[in-house]
Amino acid sequence: MNDSLKTLLVIAFLAVIVFNLGAGLYYLLVDRGQTKRTVRALSWRVGLSVALVGLVVLGIATGVIQPHGVGR
Repeated sequence: MNDSLKTLLVIAFLAVIVFNLGAGLYYLLVDRGQTKRTVRALSWRVGLSVALVGLVVLGIATGVIQPHGVGR
C-alpha cells in the first residue's frame, strides 16, 4: 500500500468524522431534542474516531505505517 493511498484513507476517515459532527449539530438545532438523531450522529463520530485511532495503532504495530519524528 503506497503512502498516497494511506493518506487518502486517513483524510476520508477525517472527512466522514467531520460530516457526522456537522450532522449532529444540524440535528441538534433542527429537532430541538425531540429525536435521538443527534445522539446517533455523535455516536457514529466517536465510533469512527476510535476506529481510526485503532487502525493507525494497528498499522504502526504491523509495520504498514512507519512513524517518524516531527522536524527531523
